[in-house]
Amino acid sequence: MGMIDADELLPAKRIRQAVVAGDVTQLHRGDQHAAEGDQFTIDDVLFEVTTVREEQLGDLTDEDARAEGSKNLAAYKKRIEQTHDITWDETDTTVLHQFERVD
Repeated sequence: MGMIDADELLPAKRIRQAVVAGDVTQLHRGDQHAAEGDQFTIDDVLFEVTTVREEQLGDLTDEDARAEGSKNLAAYKKRIEQTHDITWDETDTTVLHQFERVD
């Protein structure tokens, strides 16, 4: 547990801005970029990573998609396929990183 660089976990400025706004509270990545208890700052706002676990893409829900800033799972799948130039495979694994603002 320690301080991590927000850019490592949240590589896109748009995502970091959505985190500060409270619109994004988790992010799935291809591999692990933080541990539970790690903290990071964005614009002097402190956040803590609360959950890190491996999941299969097929386990993701509309709720997960909304927590990552998408309207629903279909929109999230489309965004991921376009952004990463991949075909969504329900059996592929991903790492969930959930975080919350620390007041």
